Amino acid sequence: MSTHTDSLAAAAADAVTAPLDLLLTDAALGTLRRMNPGGSGLRLAGALAVRPSLVASQGRQLLGEMARIAVGSSEIQPSRRDRRFTDPAWQGNPLLRRVLQTYLAAAQATEGLVAGAELDWADSERVGFALTNLVDALAPSNSPVLNPAAVKAVIDTGGGSAVAGLRHFVADMAAPPRVPSMVEPDAFEVGADLAVTPGAVVLRTPVFELIQYRPVTTTVRQVPLLIVPPTINKFYVIDLAPGRSMAEYLVGQGQQVFMISWRNPDARQAAWDFDTYGQAVLDAMDGAARITGSERTAVLGVCSGGIIAAMVAAHLALAGEQDKIAALTLMVTVLDQARAGLASAVLDERSARLAAAASRARGYLDGRALAEVFAWLRPNDLIWNYWVNNYLLGRKPPPFDILFWNADTTRMTAALHRDFLRLGVTNGLAQPGGVTMLGSPVDLSLVDRDSYLVAGITDHICPWESCYRSTQLLGGSKRFVLSTSGHIAAMVNPPGNEKARYQIAKDCPADPREWLQHAESYHGSWWPDYADWLAERCGEETAAPDELGGGSLAPLCDAPGTYVHDR
Repeated sequence: MSTHTDSLAAAAADAVTAPLDLLLTDAALGTLRRMNPGGSGLRLAGALAVRPSLVASQGRQLLGEMARIAVGSSEIQPSRRDRRFTDPAWQGNPLLRRVLQTYLAAAQATEGLVAGAELDWADSERVGFALTNLVDALAPSNSPVLNPAAVKAVIDTGGGSAVAGLRHFVADMAAPPRVPSMVEPDAFEVGADLAVTPGAVVLRTPVFELIQYRPVTTTVRQVPLLIVPPTINKFYVIDLAPGRSMAEYLVGQGQQVFMISWRNPDARQAAWDFDTYGQAVLDAMDGAARITGSERTAVLGVCSGGIIAAMVAAHLALAGEQDKIAALTLMVTVLDQARAGLASAVLDERSARLAAAASRARGYLDGRALAEVFAWLRPNDLIWNYWVNNYLLGRKPPPFDILFWNADTTRMTAALHRDFLRLGVTNGLAQPGGVTMLGSPVDLSLVDRDSYLVAGITDHICPWESCYRSTQLLGGSKRFVLSTSGHIAAMVNPPGNEKARYQIAKDCPADPREWLQHAESYHGSWWPDYADWLAERCGEETAAPDELGGGSLAPLCDAPGTYVHDR
């Protein structure tokens, strides 16, 4: 893919893995409520009222810049990384150049007012989110009469682009999530283009299917690896296209890899909660152990799946059964929600209660509502970019595998939705006994397994520092890896990407900035580092099995199974 394509896919991925409490609240109550800053907006107005010198200063600067724009002497320019204004006409056409510079000057003045108001952290996050969305929406590139590429397309096609754009708009607005399509629904086929690593479903329960991937090496590690994917997306982000599949890569490194594929629930499963999914992880661990004959299992959890996996590990520790876990990996997982970006700034008990009531009335949280939230978290990349492409230019969106996965939405049971919201409000994992799993008070400090933690330094929604704080909650030896990309872009990070970098430090002090000062930077993907780390904790090598299944568990169907196709 091109650099531009990679950046869009990364942006989508970052939004997809935003803090769960924010996503799950807005998905139930509606994203547009977040555009209203409410009391934070009133406090901004009050702060500006007692700072007339700030307002006057910003006003003078704006008027001065406007005067320079009018006479053509302004030097204000968009960022080089801002792809909205790359068309030469934005600079070559005097009228468009002045329109663009006026927009940029007004945006800078708005940012200056908010920064100078010295709001507290939570109010600043709320106001910043609302104003950023407003400023992005007002960009002249979004206007069909100002965007030079759109005007040119209308002329070149004799109006055909406008007709196609209108048709795309009507189709997108006809049904949820009512945002511009980021990928065509038939761009890929699961099981043909994506999720094609060979394997079989070896266990099926009402909650999940367990996939065992077929070994491709003559020897394998004795201890199996169980991957616990997110509960709000389908598993195949870990098994994308060949060459971009982490499951495929780990199988190629001699690991016995098992994958949970969650069922896409509906109202009949409304009561499934943390305990339901925690027991499912234990059942999957037992299935992998029966097939491989190993008494231990390495567990890899992703996002919400990582939260559940960590809670299960704490449950086993309290029960004296922690030896069942050989190692714990958490990818893009936030256990401590304190100051975790916008999410912890906007979530409160009332919002959580209303959101839980909304999903309880239906029996589940609709995945299409989640998709809408995902998009509005990165409006420039995931709303307005496709607004221009689909509607103003009349084009179809290009095929991106990550965006197809993002659009392949799933539902979340009402009870699990409630439990995640409660966890976000109370920050229950940050203190011992703040939440329970299968009747056990969760104390993450009792988890003394070696852990491998992955975060992305460019994730502006879920700060890497929040992921880092897991190192202070878990016991045992920790290895924290900081990728130079965002969340899913960090995971979908196969060897061969010349731009890839990651950082690792020997120790994990309490202050993440101190960790960063001592971290060493490495070129390339972190996957080989993880494969080496995992191999050291997964026992000796043994002959690879000739057949899949075992221990009274026989293959039921080929991977990727049946649950992944549920809509």
